[in-house]
Amino acid sequence: MTAAHLGAIGEADRLASLSLMVTVLDQKKAGVAAAIDEDEANIAIALSARKGYLDGRELAEVFAWLRPTDLVWRYVVNNYVQGRSPAPFEVLYWNADSTRMPAALHRGLVRMGVHNALTQPGGVSMLGTPVDLGTVTTDTYVVAGVADHISPWQACYRSARLLGSKEQRFVLSSSGHIAALVNPPGNPKASYRVGTTDERDPNRWSAAADKHSDSWWPDFSAWLAERGDGQKTAPKALGGYGFSPLEPAPGTYVHER
Repeated sequence: MTAAHLGAIGEADRLASLSLMVTVLDQKKAGVAAAIDEDEANIAIALSARKGYLDGRELAEVFAWLRPTDLVWRYVVNNYVQGRSPAPFEVLYWNADSTRMPAALHRGLVRMGVHNALTQPGGVSMLGTPVDLGTVTTDTYVVAGVADHISPWQACYRSARLLGSKEQRFVLSSSGHIAALVNPPGNPKASYRVGTTDERDPNRWSAAADKHSDSWWPDFSAWLAERGDGQKTAPKALGGYGFSPLEPAPGTYVHER
């Protein structure tokens, strides 16, 4: 939306490139929006409006019920029925670090998702500018996960085709929503497919795309370097532009329970 807005006001050159990671713009048959209807959306919006925010734990439950066999019933059987402690898994610890969402942002996202507004030129506006993703011509790098249940890769592919980018690189990484991205070089189990988005059908694209072993991150780094302005010296201290760190990482928000 920001890229479309900058293009509409004549400032598209402020973006050297655009990267979308497991991102769905076309909500048809995809993720959370496809799992609810208009009535359920109104109920969800009303509940968050009462508090002024959507609790992070409630948001985590929504994602869990998108994949109940693995993320709900598996733990009911293992933890409750069999009395076992869950096996340590770093990705789940990260996934549990949820955050609250302001009610107004929740309302806007739900409405935009249920009505699939980003697929419609002018279906949503930003800072008074109607958004048309087809006007976004910035070079784009799009990553999807082949086993992603939150942002199905086919929906990510359809979403990429909404953009008007002249040069677009679509990468289909192994693993799911998080592990597809947290995928460091040297992983012997990792692989990815890569190509343009000229093909209309995502499954045909997958069959024809070039397949590579290892992580996609080196490919991404090289792609960014071609569109960047060279390397800069890393800052010696945190903060900048008149903003100083408030406290040591990770911050006091983690103390709230």
